[in-house]
Amino acid sequence: MLKRDNAVNIFKRPLFALVVFFCVTSLFFCGDYVFAEGYVSRDAYVSTGAADARILIPIFADDSASSSICSLIYTGLVKVDKNLEIEGDLAERWEVSPDGLAITFFLRRDVRWHDGTPFTARDVKFTYETMLDPASGCPYVSSYSDINKIETPNEYTIKFHYKKPYAPALLKFGMGIIPSHMYSEAKNIRDEAVGKDPVGTGPYIFSEWKRAEYIALIANQDFYEHPPGIKRYIYKIVPDESVQFLELVSESSDAMNLTPYQYFYRSDTQRFKSKINKYSYLAHSYSYIGYNMKDPLFRDKRVRQALSYAINREKIIDAVLLGLGEECTGPFLKDTPFYDETAPGYDYDPAKAKALFKEAGWVDADRDGVLEKNGKKFSIRISTNQGARIREDVAVIVQDQWAKVGVKVRVQTVAWAAFLDAFVNKKNFQAVILGWTIPIDPDLFSVWHSDSIGENGLNFISYSNKKVDKLIVAGRREFDQEKRREIYRKIHNHLAEDAPYTFLFFPYALPAVNKRFKGIEPAPAGISYNFIDWYVPESEVKYKF
Repeated sequence: MLKRDNAVNIFKRPLFALVVFFCVTSLFFCGDYVFAEGYVSRDAYVSTGAADARILIPIFADDSASSSICSLIYTGLVKVDKNLEIEGDLAERWEVSPDGLAITFFLRRDVRWHDGTPFTARDVKFTYETMLDPASGCPYVSSYSDINKIETPNEYTIKFHYKKPYAPALLKFGMGIIPSHMYSEAKNIRDEAVGKDPVGTGPYIFSEWKRAEYIALIANQDFYEHPPGIKRYIYKIVPDESVQFLELVSESSDAMNLTPYQYFYRSDTQRFKSKINKYSYLAHSYSYIGYNMKDPLFRDKRVRQALSYAINREKIIDAVLLGLGEECTGPFLKDTPFYDETAPGYDYDPAKAKALFKEAGWVDADRDGVLEKNGKKFSIRISTNQGARIREDVAVIVQDQWAKVGVKVRVQTVAWAAFLDAFVNKKNFQAVILGWTIPIDPDLFSVWHSDSIGENGLNFISYSNKKVDKLIVAGRREFDQEKRREIYRKIHNHLAEDAPYTFLFFPYALPAVNKRFKGIEPAPAGISYNFIDWYVPESEVKYKF
């Protein structure tokens, strides 16, 4: 897996200002929900991010911007609470069969889609059958491929039958449900015309999407938990992080994710401290350099290992993150049972890197400072997305560090949508600097199993190791947590040996939010888990009529 007594011109584009004005003024006609201390919120929340969403259908949303917006429009059968424990959402309760081969969900009866249509088990069945249909190209299909039958005994009961026990099954039912009455006749659900007006069951209703500018949502006054405390949610696309910061400080926006420099220095002013709260905690994500295993340059693991030894991660964390990060050696969340602290981490060792390059046949025969083999120079193109200053800075440091061991590097930055569509999805790259959100369950199938290499698969670097494949499947079948721990630690060590990624760091999440928003309670799940409970005291409402 994203806000004065009068409407002011807080946006540079007049059209945007007009749209937000009408969105906010319509609050006057909405019903009120009373929050803590008797306050009634009538406000709007404006956040900024570097990338636009790509698609607002949750079963296809595999980028952070899309999935964060989808999480407000749609809901799933279950969700996790502030302590990352599973609880019901669209499902009131569930039963798991003794053999682990069936899960029955009993659905809420008080839920309606945003267009007023009743929510039923038909919608759940349609959602999961769509994901399982190979023609849909769902990137998350591996999490549901063991389902062999779906039954709906009545409108509010649905039963999933599995071919084999699947340990993470329950958690996977947090996927947002889509409406069968809207999409069942669609020939291609991915088609932009089909998904341009998304309808969900979530706390916010889709209002407008101006590509590359903003997405506007309206509070769902009939949301089954309770109406959200914030009446309008506006997500502005602002590619430049420095501009995002200026908008935050000038109160043209209400929230952003700070860069480490902004967190330490730009925010250390009385003006900032008087208006904005900032938070810091280890993010459920990691950053990495991924190598295209289809590229002949990276087929020899000694080359990938050498590249990893040639990177000084400690320097990157100090220089780019200003210390707000921790070294990473594998794809599991640090300080969990599945992360193996003893796994090889490729400490910075340029001499070792040069020795491995030499073993692989790469030497600087003409002494021009660049390695060569069979008359070909060792040259790498590192690609990453525009607007991600940290990744761009990492690329520059890596460029310098690799040059010291004889590797010539060209850094390429591309707009986010084009980067995914034209480079990542088409495997048109050599090396990429990206990051993954780490799921609560350690199942790695969708990113690391060789069956996920195909079109729309998340294993876009084309990593394939039969031993790892078998361990991934074994981990999905094992319910004993100690045995699962051993399985995933073995995977951690295999990935360290194969070095398909150079794992870089776990960053700290650094969100900043305007102080008028109350109800924020940091927890293991972060700060956004209870967004519908946020509110603004009446005396501090910015958009009030």
